[in-house]
Amino acid sequence: MTDAEMVTTDDGAGLWTSRTGRGRPLVLCHGGPGLWDMFGDVAAMLADLATVVRWDQRGCGRSEPCAGPWTTDRFVADLDAVRTHHALDRPVLLGHSWGAQLALSYALAHPERVAALVYVSGTGIDPVPSWHGTYRDQFTARLDEVPERHARWRELPDGDREKAVLQWSVEFEDRERALEQAGRMAEPWFGINRECSKALNAETKRTWGTPELYAACQALDVPVLVVDGERDIRPRWAVDSLERALPNVTRVILPGAGHLPWAEDPKGFREAVAAALS
Repeated sequence: MTDAEMVTTDDGAGLWTSRTGRGRPLVLCHGGPGLWDMFGDVAAMLADLATVVRWDQRGCGRSEPCAGPWTTDRFVADLDAVRTHHALDRPVLLGHSWGAQLALSYALAHPERVAALVYVSGTGIDPVPSWHGTYRDQFTARLDEVPERHARWRELPDGDREKAVLQWSVEFEDRERALEQAGRMAEPWFGINRECSKALNAETKRTWGTPELYAACQALDVPVLVVDGERDIRPRWAVDSLERALPNVTRVILPGAGHLPWAEDPKGFREAVAAALS
């Protein structure tokens, strides 16, 4: 049974949260930035293994509209407000894509409050230009598989639901079901917070890849599980930078899976996360 409630941050923002399952506390951090929690399947998959807390990040999804601020430090504080509200003592954090970066940032800021980190489909800690060109090339190649979809994607405005579904369809290795699976991500549709997305992506481009970040990761005294879908169009070698830096890391690569590995290899994904929880 879902237990949904709002959490109020120290600056008055209202964050939607949901708590389900039983067992070791696990907090899920969704991707984006500017999107909302799409972890319903993951929460159900892990309900017998963990007390799963999901949340919509500030100004996104079911959380209350707000004017920001759109910074990693603010989102780290919001995540801590969720943890505190639900009285979670050293939960495991699982972050996906942008959420993996957020969960890592939280662990670096508050390692004593984290039992373990599950870093799913992230992009490592090197500067964004080191991998982003390869990603864009693979993104374009996937869209070009069905030229009329690519043409339709180009003509739609940013933030449009249909455009988002077409864009998200490139994330799945199963090309026959890709559009269907992307459509599920957009149900329900809450709209993309473009201001949030633009600001946080710009911050990442400015700040990721610094010597200070590498040093912080090298000193991180938290067990980390890195989970990759082998067929993610974001190059998996980008994550090598993080794997090299971390002193206590395990990496699981799920063959035949794309950017949302739980959707295409649910058994492998559950087994990997279960190991981190135990």
